[in-house]
Amino acid sequence: MRASYFGMAAASALLAAQPASADTVCEWMDLANRLGAAAQAAPAPQLPEQMRGTTRAALAMFEALNAIDRRYQSYLGFEPGDRTASQDAAAATAAYRVLVHHHPAQKAAIEDSYTLAMAGIRDERAREAGRTIGEKAAAAAIAAGGIDPAVPQEPYRPRTTPGEWIGASLPSLEPYWAAFRPWAIPSAEALRPPPPVPLTSARWARDYDEVRRLGARSSTERTPYQTLVARYRQAFDTMPSMRQAADAPGRTPVQNARMFAVYQMAFDDAAQAMVVAKLHYNYWRPITAIRNGAADGNEATQPDPDWLPLLPTPNFSEYPCGHCTVAAAIAEVMTAEVGNRPAAGVRIMSQAIPTSVVQTLPSWDEWAQEVSDSRIYGGVHFRFSNEAGERIGRRAARIVLDKVMQPLPRAKKRR
Repeated sequence: MRASYFGMAAASALLAAQPASADTVCEWMDLANRLGAAAQAAPAPQLPEQMRGTTRAALAMFEALNAIDRRYQSYLGFEPGDRTASQDAAAATAAYRVLVHHHPAQKAAIEDSYTLAMAGIRDERAREAGRTIGEKAAAAAIAAGGIDPAVPQEPYRPRTTPGEWIGASLPSLEPYWAAFRPWAIPSAEALRPPPPVPLTSARWARDYDEVRRLGARSSTERTPYQTLVARYRQAFDTMPSMRQAADAPGRTPVQNARMFAVYQMAFDDAAQAMVVAKLHYNYWRPITAIRNGAADGNEATQPDPDWLPLLPTPNFSEYPCGHCTVAAAIAEVMTAEVGNRPAAGVRIMSQAIPTSVVQTLPSWDEWAQEVSDSRIYGGVHFRFSNEAGERIGRRAARIVLDKVMQPLPRAKKRR
């Protein structure tokens, strides 16, 4: 990656900062993602603060690098720093401090990674200057985007007719989701979609029938490829595309850190709006609707008391679709970053099938649409719910893109 350009008033005044490689930002983001995934999979409930760890790591790296190579508006009001500081040291320190704060049980392993990263920076003065900037950026990022104590966290109350049994397992969406301070959207409620379609409508009957036919475990209409897509898209990994974007010729370290920070902020804001909508509407899943199709008041729906979905039904309400929400937000952010149809395609891995190879799709929109379709093939969502989620994701991403970390006028001219 080429060194960052700062402009030149005179030859003697040119002080080129030590540039970070794309790998510095990508590797720490990869570690942040793996730590976050491990925290989600742990038996103990995930703490609210851990939910923002990956985003804060990206934000801290952005602020640290932007302090050295000033190209964008600071999100946190962070002041410019030493332009000759090591960008590798600043980025690594910023991410390290955030991740240790959010994942204290993994402190020893994170410290080992940090020690190795810093040992590779030979210029002691530049390294220490970068360390100082990274420490300050991490502290600022850790203080941002937390829980708003003024927002009540209402515990989930199962809704049922008094005296009638329902499943006793509480949903896995915790009430603290509603209390996060959004990064850019006005509020989670501001992006709430309209209510689900009426059960007596033709649209309900059409979407009901689609998931009944294509999403059944025993479906004879779902193709083998659609079955694979349903499984492959359960947990997607966009890091191959992120690395591809970060390694493009002419990219700067701060540009890459900004890409990750915007990505994470859009993800968080879209996900928060989606979760709050789910908790508000408490809408039934296909397995409940199709097994009770005779009671929905629509003569066009065909009930199937034995119906089972291809995939396990998530333990929370259906509307709007979560995968569809975040995939649409990601597609919007990455289209703004690299275009809808990158020359090398959109490269995606699957965390649900770790032994699978990277898949390449032509465009971000086609990938997002495939994610959306996959939830129908899996038998866990209705089409109208997918579309509602997609709208939330696109809206949240556009707000983030329009409001945060805008290029400075001088940076616009030199890019």
